Amino acid sequence: MTVRNAACSCGQLRVVCEGDPIRVSICHCNACQRRTGSPFSQQARFAAEKVRVEGSATSFVRVGDSGGSATFRFCPTCGATVYFELDKMPGMIAVPVGAFADATFPGPVLSFYEARMHHWVVVPDGVEHVD
Repeated sequence: MTVRNAACSCGQLRVVCEGDPIRVSICHCNACQRRTGSPFSQQARFAAEKVRVEGSATSFVRVGDSGGSATFRFCPTCGATVYFELDKMPGMIAVPVGAFADATFPGPVLSFYEARMHHWVVVPDGVEHVD
């Protein structure tokens, strides 16, 4: 079984994920752009029972454009987001793909909020477009 390790910048907050992600997606919404400091976010979803959290986290809850809330868990020392939960997807944990620091990580299968996508971003072929 594949085991994937994600961590914050300082290494204090870590998650260990067993198996392959259920889904990898990218999101172009303004909130994700602000949260990541990037033109889009990329996250992998795992069943909560396949994720083990190590270290302490601080939480921030944000209500999204869809009306649902997301609880972001980030390192209180370095501030990096390491995982989050969506109230509309109970039993799932999302991990920003960059926290794995693994260039071989599976690519996205879904792309959300493309109306807010930067004009120069190119979504990979074969990705489902959802707006």
